[in-house]
Amino acid sequence: MDPTIGASVTFVGNATTVLRLGEFTLLTDPNFVPAGSRVHLGYGAFTRRLRGPAFGIEELPPLDAVLLSHLHGDHFDGVARDKLPHDLTIVTTPQATGRLRRWNFTDVHGLPTWRTHSRERNGQSLRITAVPGRHGPGLVDRLLPDVMGSVVDLETEGTNRLRLYITGDTVLRPVLAEIPRRYGDIDAMIIHLGGTRLAGLLLTMNGRQGAELTRLIRPALTVPVHYDDYSVFTSPLADFVARAGDVAAVHPIARGDTLPLPVR
Repeated sequence: MDPTIGASVTFVGNATTVLRLGEFTLLTDPNFVPAGSRVHLGYGAFTRRLRGPAFGIEELPPLDAVLLSHLHGDHFDGVARDKLPHDLTIVTTPQATGRLRRWNFTDVHGLPTWRTHSRERNGQSLRITAVPGRHGPGLVDRLLPDVMGSVVDLETEGTNRLRLYITGDTVLRPVLAEIPRRYGDIDAMIIHLGGTRLAGLLLTMNGRQGAELTRLIRPALTVPVHYDDYSVFTSPLADFVARAGDVAAVHPIARGDTLPLPVR
């Protein structure tokens, strides 16, 4: 690890993290409603928050951008809509851009799959590339908001220092195999789990699917999130850890804690 370049993840709750990547700070999937709140999932479906965030939105550090995997109430809630600066950069799916702009967010970048958003500062470059995600099986996926995973690359002078894969709310589908084919070695993966079920349908990875994806990606470090905040989650973290622990270094992170990410 190069001590001159720092990288870390702070876990806020659900899929909300603060990523400090060299010169850049990103917020993922902002969800700050307190425990007991109900959030809307579409088609009249709601879920109740069981565990609150580690801290409030007012306690966030200065941000360069929000990385939003999809527009569901447990990933971008009313607190985020009302309290995030409306000129803050948001990188998300093309489908989400229209609603965000109607909410008066002025710097929204909708990335089609395999497209990239980049920024540079003080000799460092950050690239966010949209990669596939599927929020349900078969045709059900078309009824739910489009989801993107993200590959985030931190570079200095053309040299890759960190490659981070954030899965987004996806189930295991063959299209995900294209990610390691295109990107090779992945230093760290933030994996969305929970085994979300609505009407009996699996909408996010459970422990078994998460372990299979970990075998496919083979990151040096795997950080699980999105597994116990909401009443729709059915798959405990312990099941994933038991299944994936022999594949890669799995490091659960407590709310409010910060974990270093491996810099090359």
